[in-house]
Amino acid sequence: MMKILGYLSIFLAAVLLAFNYYIFIVTNNFAPAGLNGIATMIQYKTGFSISYMSLLINIPLSIVAYFLVQKQFAVKTLLFSLVYSISFLVLQNSNLTYIQYNSQGHDTIYPVILSGVISGVVYGVCFRNNASTGGTDVVSRYINKVRPDTNFFVVTFTLNGIVAVSSVFVYADNSLNYKPMALCILYCFISTFVGNLLLKTTKTAYKFTIITTHEDEFIKEITQKLHHGCTQIDAVGTYTGTKKSVLICIINKHQLNDFQKIVSKYDNTFSYFEIVNETYGNFKHIKPR
Repeated sequence: MMKILGYLSIFLAAVLLAFNYYIFIVTNNFAPAGLNGIATMIQYKTGFSISYMSLLINIPLSIVAYFLVQKQFAVKTLLFSLVYSISFLVLQNSNLTYIQYNSQGHDTIYPVILSGVISGVVYGVCFRNNASTGGTDVVSRYINKVRPDTNFFVVTFTLNGIVAVSSVFVYADNSLNYKPMALCILYCFISTFVGNLLLKTTKTAYKFTIITTHEDEFIKEITQKLHHGCTQIDAVGTYTGTKKSVLICIINKHQLNDFQKIVSKYDNTFSYFEIVNETYGNFKHIKPR
């Protein structure tokens, strides 16, 4: 069931991105990030559809990724690319121009903000389901496999910088127009920020380290109220020589306040927490006693 939901999420994300490009991007004369930004500029100059350009780029990349990166990742990326291209082609050949946000060059920042947010959501959904939107994401995944120490921020920034600078000349009339470059940079920032935020929101947790002499009562309470266990380590305080326990517990974000209330109830107890970006493992659910 979860596997089906994953593929369905990728399918819907691809359709959403196609609507995003059709409604907010292609009609407002700015290029988004990555290879899709290049495809957008090619369509603007030559009329060659983004749909066909996406297929020409992403089908070979998906085949390469199937053999050199990961089979499931390649299949899901190919699925996204096919659905996105077909969806955009259908929209492009339909009579739905009335739903497009045409700023006519006046309030272009609004479609940039909206399209950046939507693209960020799409990126987050794809990354969570071991897929990508194609293009530079596939290249980055391959580089990550063969060169884990590579700084992908530099690679991505360089490619997006090329797109942004190129848009100055592509969308120029009779003189240089720096507005498309600014809009491209703003789009990149918003989409990246929203995508990372979505990933962190769903996967972040809090790691609490508690030093206490009330370990039995504490463990019993968090088990009954929060349905969480913890790892117990025997320790000795160096100042007094008192035997204590160090408890390590990972909790969800929505349990933070309840956990802090439990900690504050016990004397001779010291604690601190750290933000955990992601947790891995096969954990059993604790049943309340």
